[in-house]
Amino acid sequence: MTHSQAARDIDTSRPHSARMYDYYLGGKDHFEVDKQAAERVAEAYPAIFVCARENRAFMHRATRVLAREHGIRQWLDIGTGIPTEPNLHQVAQSVVPDARVVYADNDPLVLKYAERLMRSSAEGRTTYIEADVNAPQALLTAPELAEVLDLSRPVALSLNALMHFVTDAQDPYGTVRRLLDVLPSGSALALSHCTPDFDPATWQKVTDIYTSAGTPVRFRSRADVARFFDGLELLDPGVTVGHRWRPDATDGDAPTDAEVSLWTGVGIKP
Repeated sequence: MTHSQAARDIDTSRPHSARMYDYYLGGKDHFEVDKQAAERVAEAYPAIFVCARENRAFMHRATRVLAREHGIRQWLDIGTGIPTEPNLHQVAQSVVPDARVVYADNDPLVLKYAERLMRSSAEGRTTYIEADVNAPQALLTAPELAEVLDLSRPVALSLNALMHFVTDAQDPYGTVRRLLDVLPSGSALALSHCTPDFDPATWQKVTDIYTSAGTPVRFRSRADVARFFDGLELLDPGVTVGHRWRPDATDGDAPTDAEVSLWTGVGIKP
């Protein structure tokens, strides 16, 4: 699909989760329908902007830790979303210039802006593929992936704020397992996932807003999120609220767990 084809295929008749997330982050790549839905979420859960920022911050920290401390040089980032700088490859290549990153998403608007995702360092490599996490075999066998990633060497599977868009009926745990099964020992899973644990009533409202907009969601408990890491060696501090995972030194006031409402973790495949 060309970028012009992608532009024609963008559905502006209903909100899209990636474009709503762009709104939460203060971006400009969304439409009025997305803004209206996002503002309904913000009315029910005013801290959604905090949650979105902390999700990005977790991705940055997890990427740096895997590069610096665990020798990771390759990333597969699924559910990439609309590019927001610094992107994952910029963070990784700031630590290891030869890092290789494959981005995957199934939103035509992400494809439209994909050139932002492919401004690699001279030493490294990046690419973008149109793929759906619910079709892991097609994603893993995409020729573009094989051109950039060597699956005989460790890869970090990055699933940030993605799996709550995979309902129980879509086999989320089996999907993650199939993705991890093809990766060698030393690979990693970095995952963040919204949760109703701290404010169930509010998150039921958020669920209703997304579902009524045509995007089914399944926000999960800490125990349910921890299941994604079965068989992996969790890095300290384990599965924890986003802002508590290896926080950077800061002079500002930390948000509350309820404001963040995001379970995060990083596990290494033995």
